[in-house]
Amino acid sequence: MTPSDASAGAPASRWSSLERPPLNAEGLRRALVTGGGLWTSLEVVATTGSTNTDLAARAPELPEGAVLVAEEQSAGRGRLDRSWVAPARSGLFFSVLFKPGDAVPQERWGWLTLLAGVATATGLSRAAGVDTALKWPNDLLVTVEGEERKTGGILAERVADGVVVGIGLNVSLTEDELPVPAAGSLALAKAAVTDRDPLLRAVLRSLEEWYGNWRAAGGDPAASGLQETYAAGCATLGRHVRAELPGGRALTGTAEAVDTDGRLVIRTAEGQHEAVGAGDVVHLRSVH
Repeated sequence: MTPSDASAGAPASRWSSLERPPLNAEGLRRALVTGGGLWTSLEVVATTGSTNTDLAARAPELPEGAVLVAEEQSAGRGRLDRSWVAPARSGLFFSVLFKPGDAVPQERWGWLTLLAGVATATGLSRAAGVDTALKWPNDLLVTVEGEERKTGGILAERVADGVVVGIGLNVSLTEDELPVPAAGSLALAKAAVTDRDPLLRAVLRSLEEWYGNWRAAGGDPAASGLQETYAAGCATLGRHVRAELPGGRALTGTAEAVDTDGRLVIRTAEGQHEAVGAGDVVHLRSVH
């Protein structure tokens, strides 16, 4: 066992729990790092500031398909530099390195955030039997006692010759451990499985499948089925929303579609359509 895989030997903390065993790094590698597959390496560390930051720093020297997993993040980040903090071994916190190269035009690389959302939702449905909805552009939602709650998030960052995609997912958090009341976890959503090893395997296999199809289609979201699948699972569509845009501007209206560039198309009260490429979206109410 190398120091980087010595999750079981991490210093005890107030979050330590015998019901939260460390990930089996060697077993994960045997299952996922296979000849000819996408995943080329998989490392599990006991704790780090941010898996995205660490993997991005090493991206130039690594081949596509590197995976970095942390049992705990002390400086995990979401969109708009929001912090992502959770008890050790209570969730899945990992980053992966994609290098589409010339196979996909760079203007389509922005779809990797949405692709990761679809793949994660698909993998969790298969492995945990839980429905996970997508909130544009990068949140994963579950239903807890009839209430829509955020259980995960995705952060994609460009590096020199590729994209690092980080995924954070609350798995076993209890109500008392939630960072905010609007948060959720797979356990609170009554997932059939909360063992993190099979969940991580399922999500990474789903990522490999969706990425392979998207890359083979030259990044075309329609031809790969990504655009249609994302729309089908997107809880934002059909909702009355407020998009808080860069520069302090806000746009309110009905979210009607996700276009071929991955932008959210909003119809305003005046009947105008505006495509939003970046921003923080708030679900206000459903439209019937």
